[in-house]
Amino acid sequence: MSKSINYHLGQCVKELRREKGLTQVEFSERCGFYQTYLSRIENGLSNPTINAIEIVANALEMSVYDLFEFMKMAESKRKKQGLIHKISKK
Repeated sequence: MSKSINYHLGQCVKELRREKGLTQVEFSERCGFYQTYLSRIENGLSNPTINAIEIVANALEMSVYDLFEFMKMAESKRKKQGLIHKISKK
């Protein structure tokens, strides 16, 4: 079974946050969220509302559309890596 959209969103948020050099605490303050809530988002354990996703995207200095485009590209990259891994096992 594939991972949930919450998991993929969280992984993308975590990656983008780290690229900006922000800790979870710094980023949670930027978003106005508790650090524990941000942690749950990044680990795919929360189901954030579209409003929360917009806040996160804005804190990453991007639009919601850009965030979802990043998710789409990351998913495509993961699928290609999985295919390469399957082929190399043969």
